[in-house]
Order: sequence, then C-alpha cells, then structure tokens
Amino acid sequence: MSLSISEALSESKQLAGYSDSSRLDAELFLAAALNCSREYIYTWPNDEVSRRQLNTYHSYLERRRGGEPVAYILGRQAFWDFNLTVNESVLIPRPETEQLVEWAIDLLSCCSSDCVHIADLGTGSGAIALALASTNHFWQLSAVDVSEGALKVARMNAEELNLTNIDYIHASWCDGFTQDKFDLIVANPPYVAKGDPHLREGDLPFEPELALISDESGKADIRQIAQSSREFLKDDSWLLLEHGYDQKQEVEIILKRLGYKDIECRQDYAGIDRMTIGKWFV
Repeated sequence: MSLSISEALSESKQLAGYSDSSRLDAELFLAAALNCSREYIYTWPNDEVSRRQLNTYHSYLERRRGGEPVAYILGRQAFWDFNLTVNESVLIPRPETEQLVEWAIDLLSCCSSDCVHIADLGTGSGAIALALASTNHFWQLSAVDVSEGALKVARMNAEELNLTNIDYIHASWCDGFTQDKFDLIVANPPYVAKGDPHLREGDLPFEPELALISDESGKADIRQIAQSSREFLKDDSWLLLEHGYDQKQEVEIILKRLGYKDIECRQDYAGIDRMTIGKWFV
C-alpha cells in the first residue's frame, strides 16, 4: 500500500493522547523518513511515500506512542544555531539552557582580552560549550563529563560543526583540572531529587538518571561544583549554574556560605527562577 504525503500526515491522529504536539511530531517523522524539509511536505502534499519510507515513518510513530522523546527517535535536537546529535547517553538540550548561554556571553563580553578560558561542567551533548565556542573562536573551552558516552556525542557534534577550540575531559566536575584557571565556569548539573514525581513525566523517564538526579533533595552536585570551582576560578570571575524551579534560595545560601559575591538569579522564558550566578574573588 502506498500513501500520499498528506495521507501519511493524517496518521498523526495515532499520537493523540501520547503527545501534546502530535501533528508536529508526525511532520518531523515524515520529513526524516523522506529525507526532506517540512516545507517540502507542505509544498508537495500529493507526492507518494514509498513502502520503505512508510515503514520508517510508522516505526517512528510506534516509538513515539511508547513515550520515547522525538529527539532520541530522530537522533537530533535543535539548540542555539545547531541541530545537535543526541542519544540516550545525554540529556536533551532545552530552550531555557540557551538563556544560560546568553547570560554567559554577556558576562564574557566584559573581558578585556580574547584569551578567555571557560569550563562547561557536565557537558552532555556539548550544547553549552559548542554555543560558546562558536561565539568567539579565540575563547578556549574545557568540556567535562563523567560519562564516556556523553563525551563521544559532544566530540561528534564539535567535529560536525568544525569547532576546534574545545578540549574534552573525562572527569567528575572539577576533578580533571590541575593548574587550570577559568574566567567562567558554567554548569547545568543534575538537580532533581530522587523520587520527584516529575521524573515520571514527559521525556524524563528516557533520559539518563546520571544527568538528572542528585542527592540532598537535588542540591548535592550544585554544592560540590560551587565548592570545588573556587580553586579553579581566576580573580574576579564567575560561576554560573542552572538549577531547579524551587532552588533559588538554597543555591543563593550555598554560594554565600562558600564566599561568592554579587549573587544574582534570573528567570527562564516561563518566568521560573532557573539560573544563578556568583562572582569569585581570590
């Protein structure tokens, strides 16, 4: 049996009850199966979908009905100006993390020299490091992750984007540093508490627990990063952290007790307290 593009798209109803964006999901799946753009789908709705393409499309729909994230099914996720490779070894990059990158760029624009050294702790797919590395090719990035699988994905993305100003370190947080000193350390660490009901919702059940869950009600890794980063920050430099919607006060307390100054929290696009910065003076 063969179908036209428009007939195939009508099968998006199969995702009703499984996805809040069933039509968009179907468009992305069909475009991937046809190896074309979404614009092509709308321009040529009567084109025939081959049996092989239809089988691929149906396999995507079936996986989505099982709850698997679109990004993992397609192996791609849009972030910044990129279409990044992602898989089950890495957290799926979120739009709010782009705001973390924007804030980092604003901070670094105040640096008097292009010789800027930045650490991205828990780099995952490399999203933050890649965005910063592409902003200024003189900036030097150190991208750290404890997961070899995540580092493999990050390196793949850097190679695809031809970004060579990133070093990759297999370590836990700052453990891989020796005499390094950074103008900025940025991290989107695990900050979800064990047993949090949100872990059963949306894409989270499919994402790596290592990148999501932290002890001390989600604050253990934030505390460890804030503590260990002090040894590797230059004078008058910054630590920038993404955190949970209800962790603003706790993060501020952690940073203050560890000696950080000029602490500030900003909200994400949804108006949720999402990222906090602290300045470090030697």
